Amino acid sequence: MVILVNKVLTAEIGSTTTVVNAFGDLDGKNPLFLGQGVAPTTVPEGDVRQGLRQAAADLEKRIGPVGTLGEVPFYATSSAAGGLKMTVHGLVPEMTARAAREAALGAGAILRYQTAGELDEADWREIERIRPNIMLLAGGVDYGDKRVVTENARKLASWFRQAAWKAPVVYAGNVAAATTVQEILEGSGVDVRVVANVYPDIDELNIEPTRGIIQEVFERHITEAPGMQAIREIVNGGIRPTPEAVLQTARLIYEQAGDVLVFDVGGATTDVHSVTAGAEENQKLALAPEPLAKRTVEGDLGVYVNAGRVAGLLGDDFLGRWGEDWRSHLRPVPETAAEIALSEELASAALGYALRRHAGRFRHYYGASGRITRVEGRDLSRIRWVIGTGGALTRLPNGLDMMKEAFAHPGEALFPTERVAYFLDRSYIMASLGVLSRDYGQAAWQLLLESLGIEG
Repeated sequence: MVILVNKVLTAEIGSTTTVVNAFGDLDGKNPLFLGQGVAPTTVPEGDVRQGLRQAAADLEKRIGPVGTLGEVPFYATSSAAGGLKMTVHGLVPEMTARAAREAALGAGAILRYQTAGELDEADWREIERIRPNIMLLAGGVDYGDKRVVTENARKLASWFRQAAWKAPVVYAGNVAAATTVQEILEGSGVDVRVVANVYPDIDELNIEPTRGIIQEVFERHITEAPGMQAIREIVNGGIRPTPEAVLQTARLIYEQAGDVLVFDVGGATTDVHSVTAGAEENQKLALAPEPLAKRTVEGDLGVYVNAGRVAGLLGDDFLGRWGEDWRSHLRPVPETAAEIALSEELASAALGYALRRHAGRFRHYYGASGRITRVEGRDLSRIRWVIGTGGALTRLPNGLDMMKEAFAHPGEALFPTERVAYFLDRSYIMASLGVLSRDYGQAAWQLLLESLGIEG
């Protein structure tokens, strides 16, 4: 039995599994990772609290009593019930709409719908079908076009007056229209938060203020998954979207050690996080600005909930190896040799597809003056650390090899150009450290190094 000293608990409530971690002495010089309990997430059974209690019980089997949840410092992250569902609405696809998208994904959202220009009835029908947790409304550079974003606010206000539900709206558009937009939406009873423009000027991104406010709104409104309201009442250290917490840890790595890319392979999605400015010479060739910290989420690439979609991408070769009854070997926590082999093949494929979608590439254009080369998307050429987290990579035997293989054939993709160090989050605590890092920054860094197997 472990004696817990100044204990802190964290929960990661995922789409497939729920994990409860225990830490000790986070205020001291020698912070401790005390243990971890795991259980299937119980959204299908109607209440995520069941999975949380089961994971806490599993933890106690390993390290002894941890106390009553809610009576000790308790933090949580969640991606259950589809995560943080958002829709974003901008003015021009490659300007404000794209900036809004980057802000939403960086805040840990699952982006379910995006529009550019004026909203119409078809857009509203799709928004009603999705029922997002949060909507992000943007449009126009500062002191530029006000008409479209103001008209979109009027339409949303009218639609919400007739709807039986309302979503909080974050406004991150033209500052000159902010007061008008806020008054219009609040007149229909909508909770509106105004923040600095995500695209204040041409080729200028300003997404950090929007990320922060999205996270605040998420914490107030995380009630969709059955039982999440009760968990919100237990949590006394904050609850954040799991992807945002992982990205926060990636930022910590960037601050301490340099350019980094993180794979997070889960049961429903595969997220890729990178914190890098790219090469200076490539910045000059960029078609559009990129944020320092970027996340892409692939909602069709998961090793359990979305295993069928990954199998479909692999095609006949996959069926030839596994047969039509391949799902008989599919488990949320694989144990047998066949179950592990299947999960490894699915995870490896998810890594490769997700990386190629995240990475930018050179594009060549031809004109009167000859060939012109430009950089489109994310430049990963300066990445020096590649880290794997999530249940699939950290629990499967060949996680490091799978990550290396994903980078093996760059083609036109802007992959790292120098030697890369590969690590696994062996204790599966990156999300927990992200949510803890705001209060225990130095302890989070020390515990991360231990999980990666790095001395000092």
